[in-house]
Amino acid sequence: MEVSPVYRQSDDSQQDRPAHPQVFLTGEAQKSDHLRAGPCVDFPVSVVLPAGGTGERTGLQTPKQFCPFLGRPLISYTIESFERVSWIQTIMVVVAKENIGFMMDIVQQFQHNKVRVVPGGSTRHRSICNGVMALGEEGVREQEKPAASSRPKVVIIHDAVRPFVDEDFLHKIAVAAKKQGAAGSIRPLVSTVIATTSEGYLDHSLERAKYRASEMPQGFRYDVIYQAYQRCTESDLEFGTECLHLALQYSGINAKLIDGPPTLWKVTYKRDLAAAESIIKETLSQTACLITGGLEAGVTLANVLQKAFGALDVELKVTPDLMGDNAMYLLKDWNFFQVSVDPSSLSEVEALLVALEAGNRVLLNPAVIIWMHLSVTAEPFTSMLAAESGALTGLAIKAKLRNILLYGIWLHQPQDSEQWERLASRVAEIASALIRERNPVFVGQLLQA
Repeated sequence: MEVSPVYRQSDDSQQDRPAHPQVFLTGEAQKSDHLRAGPCVDFPVSVVLPAGGTGERTGLQTPKQFCPFLGRPLISYTIESFERVSWIQTIMVVVAKENIGFMMDIVQQFQHNKVRVVPGGSTRHRSICNGVMALGEEGVREQEKPAASSRPKVVIIHDAVRPFVDEDFLHKIAVAAKKQGAAGSIRPLVSTVIATTSEGYLDHSLERAKYRASEMPQGFRYDVIYQAYQRCTESDLEFGTECLHLALQYSGINAKLIDGPPTLWKVTYKRDLAAAESIIKETLSQTACLITGGLEAGVTLANVLQKAFGALDVELKVTPDLMGDNAMYLLKDWNFFQVSVDPSSLSEVEALLVALEAGNRVLLNPAVIIWMHLSVTAEPFTSMLAAESGALTGLAIKAKLRNILLYGIWLHQPQDSEQWERLASRVAEIASALIRERNPVFVGQLLQA
């Protein structure tokens, strides 16, 4: 059998970087995988991600797996969902030969440390077959058959355009695959399936309750899926799509079927890209960290803002600074509010920008910083705008190049508790809209609450 080349990222870019709060996860990002609590397995597991499709149904020139949103391509989000799982060893991404260079650029840019890239075939099954074989060939390039010491015990096959798969469900698939030989995720049918005649008339309909939609991910013992692809016919490779069927027909393994969560949906049409972006934005905006600077007025503002943000389903964490143990907020949050009081200064914001960039914090997703200038003088907003807007804009332009979105909110210190609550409500509405939308068009603007 011809050995397909496997492309690897060079070791000099391998470094720990924090993960980020994901959809359907516990939400705590850590510097390294071993710090994250979660289900684990005691056998080697690898992943094959077929990503050779053209994405014709999206109506776009770019294949959907490479379509970008929030600064990175769809496939990067899918890879991240697997890469954050500590017990997954290798992610074999299978792409069309003409896209290998592009895929390698993605791997390097976003430091996907577990990824290997292999050229795909002319069909889905041929591409998956290439990925499966390449997993066995890792480290034993001169042998005809994969060595038991080099190959994974279980292989998970997943679509590159299904970005939202959680670790708990992956654990169920992996464990079931090891025990049964094969496991697949299923979902209830949402529409009735009908058969038509050759003339275009209704022939019959299926009883929907008896059928399920086959979804990804699917898991297999390596020997099962390897044997299936070794034995399957050219017709299977050319026209087939269902891996579970190959395991049954050529390896005699009847897969365990597991009800999957609704989050396993696949990006198929252009509107699905917008939906995926919306989900990522919603996830990134669920929490924020307010830095008071140890100022009394900042503490008062934080107290009233916590209640106001809570009403908008945003958890607001409060800290005087990001020194020592408080630096953990840099690893957990994507939204930061820096409070400043007269005389105003952007030095705290500059320090925060440096801290975020130094830890590769914004490599995967854009962070938001909102500078909250709390004026304790009678200085009108127009004077403030003239004095500070230019400096804020200049800093925001530099920050945007680092994937950090910087905005400003000017607010005047109230005199009583009722005014504080009204102010907090306005500030929370403005700030929550900024972190939810993450619109780069408005960076550098100083808004009045």
